[in-house]
Amino acid sequence: MADIKAFIHDDFLLETEFASNLYHNYAADQPIIDYHCHLSPELIAKDHQFNNITEIWIEGDHYKWRAMRTLGIDERFITGDASPKEKFIQWASCVPKLIRNPLYHWTHLELKRYFDIDELLTANNAAEVYDKTSELLQLPEYSVLSLLKKMGVETVCTTEDPLDSLAYHSEFTHSDGITLSTAFRPDKAIEIQSEGFENYMEQLSAVVGFPIDSYESLTKALDNRMDYFATHGCVLSDHGLEQIRYAETNDIKADEVFQKKRNGKPLTATDLDQYKTAVLLFLAKGYHKRGWVQQYHLGALRNNNKRMLQELGPDTGWDSIGDFNQAVGLSLFFDTLDKSDQLTKTIIYNLNPSDNELFATMIGNFNDGSIRGKMQFGSGWWFLDQLDGMTKQINALSNMGVLSVFVGMLTDSRSFMSFPRHEYFRRLLCNILGNDVKMGHLPNNIEHLGAIVSDICYHNAKSYFNFNQ
Repeated sequence: MADIKAFIHDDFLLETEFASNLYHNYAADQPIIDYHCHLSPELIAKDHQFNNITEIWIEGDHYKWRAMRTLGIDERFITGDASPKEKFIQWASCVPKLIRNPLYHWTHLELKRYFDIDELLTANNAAEVYDKTSELLQLPEYSVLSLLKKMGVETVCTTEDPLDSLAYHSEFTHSDGITLSTAFRPDKAIEIQSEGFENYMEQLSAVVGFPIDSYESLTKALDNRMDYFATHGCVLSDHGLEQIRYAETNDIKADEVFQKKRNGKPLTATDLDQYKTAVLLFLAKGYHKRGWVQQYHLGALRNNNKRMLQELGPDTGWDSIGDFNQAVGLSLFFDTLDKSDQLTKTIIYNLNPSDNELFATMIGNFNDGSIRGKMQFGSGWWFLDQLDGMTKQINALSNMGVLSVFVGMLTDSRSFMSFPRHEYFRRLLCNILGNDVKMGHLPNNIEHLGAIVSDICYHNAKSYFNFNQ
């Protein structure tokens, strides 16, 4: 069997002695605050025990699914009815062909960190790896909470719709210093053009206990749910939108659009902009009132393959980077909130790398000195959470903003084996700074740069989110 000890080694990705020193002494042992992910709170609250590595590692991972499809693997071995072992063996057969894709690094880093496996994964050793890992997953030290503890996770913040009862967040009690929190994600109340909008209004009405038959009653319902989330420890919101478009609007115009939708009338582009602007402004003011952080994940072009969307549903691997206009809408949206002093702490995430400098400069328009690092350009997201994407985000932020106040990495993941992505980011960050020192672009001052690295990896997020308050 191939040995990869010379591959995933202590100085993996670290090209200089200074970078190695930075990573091992200032980054590696910092706790993890994973402030945005899509993990199951139920599995956390119940301290779930996975049956096999396919269940924990491949199910729901559309990164892997897209790669398998590209390599000609039949859908039966991806989302179909093949056995877990068959699916794992098919995945393993793909791994050697994924060189330069981040999945190649993540795969071997995760096998090393969770299972201490020092082998390159191939079809030849797949059955043996499957049996070994699946056996380990039956042990108490491989339960969900044990895995989080193993990775040094301090906080996990999942993402929930306003309909959610947060029952599992309520059920969970601090375990070994791990905090479970939630982010409020009301996108379905914003996407009025969606076919499922009326049905969603009925569901929301049932949750809040009164009919939602107007824009006013909708805002009342959303306010009700923000209060509910706040009583369950919520300190941030999240939105996954193509872009933030801005239109001059008011409650009367928003209600006119709402009534058109209720009556089955077609909505114009202006209708959509006016309604969405009104809802987003209402929500953003609610976040400010509650002292929450607001997050905007922008730029994804979702559900491109309608045939496969109909067959498999959303979040199964048919999304890509979009080319939406971002600057004007963001500027007008933030400026409107800023005028009334209702712009809360904000993170904007960019999916199109051609917009990195746009995002990096936009945050500087609204950092007003009231809060350190109030406006954040979020870490490389989705297709960009790899070496090149994260490097470009760090460079844009460094050149046009202030890297030292950056709140760092998150997993944005549905897998409990994704936490080494924090290590991946930390190694990259230290390597960038180490190379800067080597080239004479930064002073050779390990204490100074080490303190900044520790802040980016942990302390900035710790003070920014206030999860434990």
